[in-house]
Amino acid sequence: MEGKFYAWTPEQLVEVLGEDDGRWAAALLEVTPAGTFEHGASTLQMLCDPDDAGRWARVRKQLFDARALRVPPGRDDKVVAAWNGLAIAALAEAGALLDEPEWIEAARGAADLLLAVHLGGGDEGDRLVRTSRDGRAGTSDAVLEDYADVAEGFLALYAVTGEEEWLAFAGILLDVVLGHFSDGEGGFYDTADDAEQLVLRPRDPSDNAVPSGWLAAAQALLTHAAYTGVAEHRAAAERALGITTALAARAPRGVGWGLAAAEALLDGPREVAILGPADDPRTRELHRLALMGTAPGLVVAVGPVGSDVPLLRDRPLVDGAPAAYVCRQFTCEAPVTTAADLKARVGPHFGSRPD
Repeated sequence: MEGKFYAWTPEQLVEVLGEDDGRWAAALLEVTPAGTFEHGASTLQMLCDPDDAGRWARVRKQLFDARALRVPPGRDDKVVAAWNGLAIAALAEAGALLDEPEWIEAARGAADLLLAVHLGGGDEGDRLVRTSRDGRAGTSDAVLEDYADVAEGFLALYAVTGEEEWLAFAGILLDVVLGHFSDGEGGFYDTADDAEQLVLRPRDPSDNAVPSGWLAAAQALLTHAAYTGVAEHRAAAERALGITTALAARAPRGVGWGLAAAEALLDGPREVAILGPADDPRTRELHRLALMGTAPGLVVAVGPVGSDVPLLRDRPLVDGAPAAYVCRQFTCEAPVTTAADLKARVGPHFGSRPD
């Protein structure tokens, strides 16, 4: 039965826990006679906190020990570059927003693994492999979604940490995208021009369980251009997002990633450059608030005066205090030094688009 390892019936709970604890656990975990899954079984759901934390700890251990005697499902333990890129972005951003530094460290760890195991092929050491297992790279070439999603993860990690190497590695991957995946018409093929030759080289702009490589590449190119001012990357993103006009009216769910990127493009996207010493609490507060901004596709860079990152370059402090510059395509509003002033500028309705 599908889900047998995880699903429970009321009778099974009583068998493991006894009558009183079994009925208590069934009520707590939404295990019903009718079942919430298949064949009268239920997946465990805790919709409210237990009224007795000590009792729950004991019951949970008993259930865990009993489940360990069941035959577990097979586990797919390969590492896929694209999926890890998405996970890196999610962990970094959620870690910053929810003040969970361990999540940010997990993002760094995953990014380090991709660099150590997945990156390094090709004559210039700039090519990815798609999969690895137990720290050993597989033999399959990375496809477009791998380059785009890993670049997306590295860009998010740069925004959260201010560590410039992630921005640099994202740029390396996006150069591969433009050099080996472009279809010459504004879009992208799913496979590289030097990969295995197929009868028909696929290209698909529609999202599925994960973002399409085409639209993910457009988003990453747009973000990278906002940090670096690389006109080629912005122009490529604009061309690639043209497909959303044709598809959005007919199948908006199929181009959600592209619509989000198009909204960012229409808004600028807004670029926040935060200058100040890393150990200054005012710098950290401006950075934290910028990362919470809701403007579409907002990009955030933080670093000291004299940074080589183009968005940060040649921007001074304000009367010796850390400062935040809110810009579009490197054209900036007057800098601000307080979180209250910055907050209004990183929401959805700040100012008007420059011509």
